[in-house]
Amino acid sequence: MFKLSEIKELIKLVDQTSVQELEIENEGARIAIRKPGRTEVVNVQTAPLSHTYVPAPVHAPAAAPAAPAPAAAETKPAADQSHLHKIVSPMVGTFYRAPSPDAAVFVNIGDRVNDKTVVCILEAMKLMNPLEAEVKGEIVEILVENGQLVEFGQPLFLVKPE
Repeated sequence: MFKLSEIKELIKLVDQTSVQELEIENEGARIAIRKPGRTEVVNVQTAPLSHTYVPAPVHAPAAAPAAPAPAAAETKPAADQSHLHKIVSPMVGTFYRAPSPDAAVFVNIGDRVNDKTVVCILEAMKLMNPLEAEVKGEIVEILVENGQLVEFGQPLFLVKPE
């Protein structure tokens, strides 16, 4: 049987990662946590008990106002972005613009980079992984915020290649 505190911890874990679905079976009890979009649905099943938990949309109001504004900004220059190179995340992790909180950022908008220029650090499993630009050009847009969790393949920077 799963304890309520364990279920809450699993919900937090799924919510804070890119994991979309988690199923665990332990001593005859089974729990399935699925994250369709931004809403978690948790099904807990044991032999005699079935319970569905749908949390209140605590994160949705905070995320909803922020999401449309960048989406609108990104859709306007979409035609102009076809010539831009996207630097994408090679892994799931936390995006950091600087090597430490008190250090200067690696790059800013307008900075010129080459293929070996470190543009950010991605933290995954307590390991700091530097990410290089892989292209020579000018940083024209930074698409994520410092400290934000990023997904595999998610665009992080737009670079105007030279």
